[in-house]
Amino acid sequence: MNSVKFTEKKYLVVLAFVISLFFFWAIALTMGDVLNKHFQNVLHISKSKSGLVQLSIFGAYALMGIPAGLFMKKFGYKMGVILGLTLFAGGCFLFVPAANNASFDFFRVALFILALGMATLETVAHPFVAALGDERTSDQRVNFAQSFNGLGAIVGPLLGGFFIFGGATTEDTSLDSVKSLYTWIGVVVLILAVIFSFIKVPSLKDPHAEEIEMLEHATGEDHHADIVDANAPLWKQRHFVFAVIAQFFNIAAQGGTWAFFINYGVEKMHLAETQASYYFSLSMAMMMIGRFVGTFLMRYIAPNKVLAIFTACNIVLCLIISQSFGWVSFISLIMLNLFLSVMYPTIFSLGLKKLGGKVQQASSFLVMAMFGGAFFTPIMGKIAESDVAHAYLLPIICYVIIILFAVKLYKPKTIK
Repeated sequence: MNSVKFTEKKYLVVLAFVISLFFFWAIALTMGDVLNKHFQNVLHISKSKSGLVQLSIFGAYALMGIPAGLFMKKFGYKMGVILGLTLFAGGCFLFVPAANNASFDFFRVALFILALGMATLETVAHPFVAALGDERTSDQRVNFAQSFNGLGAIVGPLLGGFFIFGGATTEDTSLDSVKSLYTWIGVVVLILAVIFSFIKVPSLKDPHAEEIEMLEHATGEDHHADIVDANAPLWKQRHFVFAVIAQFFNIAAQGGTWAFFINYGVEKMHLAETQASYYFSLSMAMMMIGRFVGTFLMRYIAPNKVLAIFTACNIVLCLIISQSFGWVSFISLIMLNLFLSVMYPTIFSLGLKKLGGKVQQASSFLVMAMFGGAFFTPIMGKIAESDVAHAYLLPIICYVIIILFAVKLYKPKTIK
């Protein structure tokens, strides 16, 4: 593994730009969790109804995954990125009329359009990063890129805490601060789209397909015929099917964990909302650290084993969180993201192995699996209405399924 290059020199500029996308969509995603609590205060809605913020965001992932994949397949990675950034910026600008009307439903529409852009970027960016080098280091590249996603996830709650909670004195001022913040984000994202339109993308060949072709030419036969048939439909690729299922439950656990973090800090630790949002940012720092650590460990330990170990740690932490042990439970909540860190990129990368030319289509389904965040969050919100700590028992179901994938079902295999 150590002798294989992380990437090649000709890909460095494009790789750096694509990695920056991971940073920007993380800001928007985690600020949605700050908005979750803010809307409870300003628009006077319940926890379960505020969970509809996540439904708007992750529902867009469910709808946009396949169209984004088809668009990418026809027009290429570059145009896919530009489409994603344009939708992203458009959703940000819609926060202006949403704030002017003080409408929760209008905000949900704005978040939905913004999330269509994020879904497009995620569909494109993961196989894009995987294609920028050897398949044997694709797990490392995806986890490295996701490390900057972790950095964006730190910045998101800090921006939200400072501009949304920190600067608000009245409801109108609160909505004005939301409007201004998202307008500036939209401007920056639109500038990124213009810049990327001038960047030349080197000719790429999917490394997953390339590896299979090399093996076939070397041996004169399908090297993986007894295990993997790259020409078989995706629904017959066992590891891919279970990667989609694992990703659904991973995002379910993640969405619920983030959505009610601030509620936990306010209700269980009696923190001010601004303080709770800063602790949320600290938990995102744990995610970034976890991804760098995960990238390092995967040079020596198989990615599926790292995934299994990290997932088992989160089961223990959720049990502690649910018992309301004061700072012990709150620190466990902060640490949850350290071990959540490797789940998304590792499940994504393992699910794309040995799929040949179907990688882009498979990426679409793995992005669609993020609908899990919309499914679980309102359910956790219902439980949180009576006790927010007990809501954190629900993600354990998700982690058990992820462990099954990491231990047994991750291996590339075609169902005959």
